[in-house]
Amino acid sequence: MARADQIYVMRPLVGIDGVYQHHGIDHGDGTIIHYRKTGDQAIISRTSFEIFSWGNPVYPVHHPLVDPPDRVIDRAKSRLGEQQYDLFFNNCEHFATWCKTGRRESAQLANFGLRLDQLSLPEFRHLAATSHSTSPDQALHSFHRAIADIAVAYQTSLTQQQAAQAEVESWQRVAQRALAKNREDLARAALHRKVEARGRVQRLTEQLQQLVELELSLQRQRDRVADSPG
Repeated sequence: MARADQIYVMRPLVGIDGVYQHHGIDHGDGTIIHYRKTGDQAIISRTSFEIFSWGNPVYPVHHPLVDPPDRVIDRAKSRLGEQQYDLFFNNCEHFATWCKTGRRESAQLANFGLRLDQLSLPEFRHLAATSHSTSPDQALHSFHRAIADIAVAYQTSLTQQQAAQAEVESWQRVAQRALAKNREDLARAALHRKVEARGRVQRLTEQLQQLVELELSLQRQRDRVADSPG
């Protein structure tokens, strides 16, 4: 790894190790610029490598086209102190990828088929109706609380989806070993369990997409309330 590299470390979620990637930019002097969580807040900070890694292996991210190191570092430093973390629109990977390439992208979301620019957004009618019958401050509070709840639900579903995917791969290995020992009965049973697990992966992936769609709809409604005259 070198100065201005985009790097990541696997972080745990709800007690499960290696669930998601935490990204940052290597400053080149033993410090990393990244979205660091402090209590309930996340702030872009420059910390030691040890604070970033938590003692876990750190890996580089490779992009086909990147900007010069000085520009990458300047971008990262320009946002030090920022506290605008958003799981769907401005997470640690969005930040680091923008520093490195100038594009705000999160491969972790895209890998689940969550292409935010291609979603057809539904109307969230209940909360939208409520926002018209309450004060702007009350409506904005409801939006913020709902969006926070969605983030928790998303993380829970993401953990379950990744566990189901790991189960698919595990049953595939079992089936292969069974066939190697001429145990077609065990192989068929393992493949049946694999199909069941794959079905859970599909359902959870659809649920993740619905959560993203709902969050986007809430963001739009919230912005309308915030921009409306008092």
